[in-house]
Amino acid sequence: MYVKPKKYLGQHFLLNDSISQRISASLCIEKNHNLIEIGPGTGALTKFLLQEKINLVTFEIDQESIEYLNLNFPNLKVYNQDILNVNWATLFNNNFSVTGNFPYNISSQILFKIYENRDRVDKMVGMFQKEVAERLCSGPGTKKYGILSVLIQAFYNVNYLFTVNEDAFDPPPKVKSGVVKIKRNNIKKLDCDEKLFFRVVKAVFNQRRKMARNSLKAMFGDNKIDHLLLTKRPEQLSVSDFIELTKLLESKIK
Repeated sequence: MYVKPKKYLGQHFLLNDSISQRISASLCIEKNHNLIEIGPGTGALTKFLLQEKINLVTFEIDQESIEYLNLNFPNLKVYNQDILNVNWATLFNNNFSVTGNFPYNISSQILFKIYENRDRVDKMVGMFQKEVAERLCSGPGTKKYGILSVLIQAFYNVNYLFTVNEDAFDPPPKVKSGVVKIKRNNIKKLDCDEKLFFRVVKAVFNQRRKMARNSLKAMFGDNKIDHLLLTKRPEQLSVSDFIELTKLLESKIK
């Protein structure tokens, strides 16, 4: 059975088994571990994950791919649901990991979903458009450093593993891909209001060229505040700086 990759779903099927093996091995999965694979397609990565003694569930919205998976992997749990609309808290009783050759058109949204479920997601090894992968791993002082860099790095150790060339896929995408691993760090909770932290990071990066003071003006209201961090632009602020900014705001709002 041949499954035609669908452009509107952002499907690029991985052809290179050695890459799938590297992704699977990078997960360092223990026996009975819980794992979700997003967008298994025709099972290029799935077939290696199934060699492990783990609790694997997959989410696929392409009906043709589901038929292929059911035919070739009869014991695989395949859910015909959009992973972005799924309540991840209901998937497993314990924590879990995430993997996949993520569709480019939803890869950033998957990362936001991981951030929302940071108390449940222990680690993730995933393939992204190279630009998104680099953005995720970038630090302060770089142009690629952004909202997702700060949010994910606040709770995860992030590593860029390797680059994948266009010819590893059918059809070949127009850009290279990058595989990234993130693993939960020891920070259970930030030393600030986490909902406000999220708002601060978004507000500051939404106006990249402005100083933090201007971007946060609406939140500060009539409070006049002088602080060195407020004179900096977003790419100059580290994760700990954003935590400090959030605490500064908290004290004034209260």
